[in-house]
Amino acid sequence: MLPTAAPLIATDVHRTYHLAGHDLPVLRGVNLEVKAGEKVFLCGQSGAGKTTLLYVLGGLEQPTSGDVMVHGRSLYRAAAAERARTRNEVMGFVFQHYFLLPELTALENVLLPAMIGGKKAESRARELLDTVGLSQRLNHLPTELSGGEQQRVAIARSLINDPGIIYADEPTGNLDASTGSGVIDMLMKVVNEAQKTLIVVTHDRELATRGDRRLILKDGRLEEG
Repeated sequence: MLPTAAPLIATDVHRTYHLAGHDLPVLRGVNLEVKAGEKVFLCGQSGAGKTTLLYVLGGLEQPTSGDVMVHGRSLYRAAAAERARTRNEVMGFVFQHYFLLPELTALENVLLPAMIGGKKAESRARELLDTVGLSQRLNHLPTELSGGEQQRVAIARSLINDPGIIYADEPTGNLDASTGSGVIDMLMKVVNEAQKTLIVVTHDRELATRGDRRLILKDGRLEEG
């Protein structure tokens, strides 16, 4: 059985896009080691490639070269089905746009990753929604929830399979400052209590001081911030 917190190592990761007959290098040899339970915030200017890096670290986008190891296992030397299984079982994701299915209730949206893995987890889903302060909103559809509430549902969903590592891509990007601050407070609270590893992409350098480390993506490489 995998441990709760998932150490991650990225080695010489490159990602180049081919657009209109030209090469556009975005990641130019990223190296990163994240310790179990560590909270790392990735910053950088708009267009620096922060989301691309997060997607590569999370097994969502194939690097042009280099590799990412999670629990000592290669993401990109593994078959696609194994990589998908690792994402479902070992990783949780929180995105800027929530990505809740509109026809499903809050409870059903939280349950979805567990259902994909063939697990029955309704009691855990209810507990997670209670943890994020939504125990009275279980049967509400996304359109009946505020932006902050939808993001809290997304946080609960990211934890349903008890992953070791949580990736958050601009989790406050669609929220006003006050609501965003509350969402980050909640995210930090739940990952600290559950001793999860957390990697957050944000353009907000002040927000990034909430982590154990702040890294800046500049010219395709990471540097301490």
